[in-house]
Amino acid sequence: MILVAVVFAVLQLANLTSRDTPDTKNYLSYALSLRGESKQEAAALTIDYVCAGKASVARRNQAVDVVRFHRASPTRRVVAECRRDEWRGVSARLAAGQTAGHTVPFMSARFMRIFEARPGYPMLLVPFVTVLGVKWGLWASGVAVTVAGGVLVFLLLRTLRVSTGAALTGQALFYVLPCGTTAMRPMTEGLMMAVTLAALWGCALVLEGRARAGTWLAGGSLAVLFTVKHSQALFLGLCLTAACAVLLARRRRWDGPLRTLGVVAGCGVLAIVLLARALHYPSESESVQDLLTGHYARPDRARPWPEFLHLEVAFWVEWVRRQFWEPLFLTAVVAAGWGALRRYPAFAVFLLAAAGTGVLNQAAHPDINVWGDRLIVLLWLLPAVGLPLLLDAVVRPGARALGRTVPGPSRGDTEVAR
Repeated sequence: MILVAVVFAVLQLANLTSRDTPDTKNYLSYALSLRGESKQEAAALTIDYVCAGKASVARRNQAVDVVRFHRASPTRRVVAECRRDEWRGVSARLAAGQTAGHTVPFMSARFMRIFEARPGYPMLLVPFVTVLGVKWGLWASGVAVTVAGGVLVFLLLRTLRVSTGAALTGQALFYVLPCGTTAMRPMTEGLMMAVTLAALWGCALVLEGRARAGTWLAGGSLAVLFTVKHSQALFLGLCLTAACAVLLARRRRWDGPLRTLGVVAGCGVLAIVLLARALHYPSESESVQDLLTGHYARPDRARPWPEFLHLEVAFWVEWVRRQFWEPLFLTAVVAAGWGALRRYPAFAVFLLAAAGTGVLNQAAHPDINVWGDRLIVLLWLLPAVGLPLLLDAVVRPGARALGRTVPGPSRGDTEVAR
């Protein structure tokens, strides 16, 4: 397990920069502000990092351009243009008095409120950028989060008693699938996936008879996820509650451990809603306006919900069409779901619920132009965990399917009783 993680980390040295997205500026400036930097200092460090990434991409693209490869390096020009463009907007907003909060005002105050409500990821970045600097700190934090996600997949699968080879396959799949690529980018998705996997590990522990540890782990994961992205915590809490309800209904009796887990998840949902309102976090209506107005660049829509629903239908029609064109994603998801249901039906319900939060997240933001399908990336957790379960069922056909729908005696106790 450690060897696989080390190999992955070494391979990431090939790309130290240019992993950033438009959201990276906001999270990085938040972290620098938490470290004690002023708005001007945080803006300077953030803009330097972003512009260096753009220059690196421009230089590499030119090096392989069949027409322009022999020209002078565009690094200085790209950096100068990037700094000029970024500082123009930031300086104007700072001069206008937009200095509240932790983030540098790269966008309007209304838009920046979205990132002010997500302190979890910037807090994770603080020790990395403080010790290693911005470039190496962001890279190291991405490696740490992604490696942690792969290790959690391994531990989760071993908890479900699959073979070591299948568990290592799951760890490697997490690294090589889009979930690993997205986790390496300096934004919240990597931490969201790691925390979601921790919650899934808690559910697996409950099913394997370690109810107290599993319930605490799942509940704590919801609390951490609230600081990272409260809407995602809400989705996960709802899905885990629904999964417990499905398993209890199938069993047709109130089982103690599953009931406790369901109550904890349900109380977590209620706490998330109440705390988000108490802290005045942006509501779902604000999110819809942000989507339909291009990050508030245009006036608010008078009737946003009908427009949102129209866009929702059009989005999924186009999304499905594109998936049929390149069906690798759908094939992996279907195979993984079948493998999980075949190998461990009770856990498969939790796995489908957690992976389904990616669908909910995408449904809340039906934007077909978002790079890399990162909004739905949590659905890739299904292949990362489900395909090893399918592999284990195929390689070890004599192994008994772990079909208990609720926690019960361990396999050893069952054999002794028999």
